[in-house]
Amino acid sequence: MRLPNAFQPRGLHLTSVARLARQSFQRSPAAPLRMFLCVADHYEPMREHPPRAVQQGRVDRWHREYPQLVAGLADSRGRPPQHTFFYPIEEYAPEFLDPLADLCRHGFGEVEIHLHHDNDHAEQLRESLLGFARLLSERHGLLGKNAAGQISYGFIHGNWALDNARPDGRWCGVNNELTVLRETGCYADFTLPCAPAPGQTRTINSIYYAVDDPRRPKSHDRGTPARVGQAPPPDSLLMVQGPLAFNWGRRKWGLLPGLENGTLQGNQPLAIERLPLWLSAGVSVMGRPDWRFVKLHTHGALEKNAEVLLGEPTRRFHEALASYARQTPGFEYYYVTAREMAALVHQAEAGLTRPDWDVLRI
Repeated sequence: MRLPNAFQPRGLHLTSVARLARQSFQRSPAAPLRMFLCVADHYEPMREHPPRAVQQGRVDRWHREYPQLVAGLADSRGRPPQHTFFYPIEEYAPEFLDPLADLCRHGFGEVEIHLHHDNDHAEQLRESLLGFARLLSERHGLLGKNAAGQISYGFIHGNWALDNARPDGRWCGVNNELTVLRETGCYADFTLPCAPAPGQTRTINSIYYAVDDPRRPKSHDRGTPARVGQAPPPDSLLMVQGPLAFNWGRRKWGLLPGLENGTLQGNQPLAIERLPLWLSAGVSVMGRPDWRFVKLHTHGALEKNAEVLLGEPTRRFHEALASYARQTPGFEYYYVTAREMAALVHQAEAGLTRPDWDVLRI
């Protein structure tokens, strides 16, 4: 069943619309509450194909201005805002990665893997992922290793087409992509949400495990929720979604709600007014609702987005967040990278009631 186009946001299944409608009438979560905030950047310096000097300038601006932006800012444990650069395999240039790696060495974030591809096949994808992971690790000192000693990475799929999810089959081509990711060291996927894009899953506002079905695309449309005391299903991949909510403060035609999907861009900067929507989305590990995972996404290399991400709006947000925490008993907030967010998911699954900040690798 589908609602008329005017009443069903593009890319959302009816069950998701119903869940968002119910969520709109829920009260804001009560303290005590711990919020883990991650900014996942689809960092593409070559996007829109400007001259090489412009591409280099995009990277140099982040290297120069990000430490200035976050100077003096700190979360509930005294740590500055973190930024996770998901860097595209197809845009590799050592002169672009070196400045990002320097930011990471100075404690401002981490680099993970991003990919745009089309009409691909599994073995070529496997080779690309393994090769790029080795390059980031050996040439730039990035990424980490899992318990088996394998280089591990977080992943975001370009064009919102994870596991061949688009109805037209474009921008992927690999029906067993989740398996390839898991076997090559991917510790979690951070692609979603992507509504109103057609790759959006029926599962929303969730941290869950998807098991691949190589016979069909979009195996992550549904999955098993991460839960306290419950082991992941065999051969599954962790999916960490960002918030998705109806925003009645931004209405279409003065009647229908806008869609809050956690994007950060020139006309949608970080803003304290968006915080209640992110929290009310309720992205958490089942059985640990007082830990809220807020994963936001951006394309931070673009000038129109960098202008706000590296500018006064972002500074005001962090200052307002600190003020909110001071005025809200029981509320704590923590800036984390994507890798740390996944590690915190596993801590919640293990039954921890307070984060163990000494063990945040995965």
